[in-house]
Amino acid sequence: MNYILFDSDVRNSLLPFTYTRPVADIRIGVLTIREKWEKFLGFTTTSITEEYLEDKYPMVELDKNILINASFLPSKNLVKQVSNLSNNQAIFKDEQVIAFFTSDTQEHVDFDSYEQLEFKEEVLQIKNTWDIFSLNDKAIKADFDLLTEGRTSQSIPSGVHAIQEENIFIEQGATISYSSLNASKGPIYIGKDSEIMEGSLVRGPFALGENSILKMGTKVYGATTVGPFCKVGGEVNNSVLFGYSSKGHEGFLGNSVLGEWCNIGADSNTSNLKNNYAEVKLWNYQEERFTNTGLQFCGLMMGDHSKCGINTMFNTGTVIGVSANVFGSGFPRNFVSSFSWGGAAGFTTYQIKKVFEVAKVVMERRGIELTETDKKILLHVFDETSKNRTS
Repeated sequence: MNYILFDSDVRNSLLPFTYTRPVADIRIGVLTIREKWEKFLGFTTTSITEEYLEDKYPMVELDKNILINASFLPSKNLVKQVSNLSNNQAIFKDEQVIAFFTSDTQEHVDFDSYEQLEFKEEVLQIKNTWDIFSLNDKAIKADFDLLTEGRTSQSIPSGVHAIQEENIFIEQGATISYSSLNASKGPIYIGKDSEIMEGSLVRGPFALGENSILKMGTKVYGATTVGPFCKVGGEVNNSVLFGYSSKGHEGFLGNSVLGEWCNIGADSNTSNLKNNYAEVKLWNYQEERFTNTGLQFCGLMMGDHSKCGINTMFNTGTVIGVSANVFGSGFPRNFVSSFSWGGAAGFTTYQIKKVFEVAKVVMERRGIELTETDKKILLHVFDETSKNRTS
């Protein structure tokens, strides 16, 4: 069977992260949504996404296909029901389609003509950017079970203080020195060839991706995910770093999400709670205004390739777009458009030529090439977001 993950109508609610990736490639828990589905299904998947992303994320259609709403996270029973779909069948949760069967001869999909099967169990769905950290607790626990079932962890090194060792899994090549791992509130997953330096204090649920590093004295509160090839220091609480990003120094990051290729300068801090304890509002790209999250705690949403200088202060509920560069004293505004350069004193446009130059150097340091396809994606986002920039 051929499985295709489609973005669905939540895509615009997940900006700025979906400017540069399909919904399926959002990381929550240990794995991306795509990796979860592929692990359960035992098949690779492709995506239906925005046209400008198709060169990097091509869709493969065969004579028989099952299309899956990428905003839904898989579970064992959901995957079983999806795998058993046949002609003219669809699975719904309430009024939202989770998956449906289609063939290459179908010109249109009319769900009124389908047998509509209701999925009656609880299922996790990512509808908004803040769901990525809000649901990360449940996602880490589910991924931990998926990845460790029937496997044996590497031994916990001597000198490491571990609480509830049965909830700690260490992959091959990972190193941990004189640190504390507390898995009493949730599991701790330490990825392949990662490193936890001495003096680190970690409370689960927590996931450390392949080749990532917790620097000396790092304090991590769950539910936090540090994706692959990241460097993290200071204090982190209930946050998700997709991968290839750095928050390597002192400073606080809380209830936040960072895309890929981000960098947080030394002693930078995010506020995750308003002084009046009011619900936090975030910039809504679709409505082009700030809307309520319903949350009391919400910090920073930072798109791919964005960075901030040392001692940057972020207000509660700040949204930074793609390839923005924020620096200087004072609090920058709560919404910084993609390809903006500046801070509290004002912003100018971060010119695309310079963006390419910096991205090329940053990615080469991790052995990854900035391709022409990557450049086309960034150029498209640059043009699409020009209306939000001041100059």
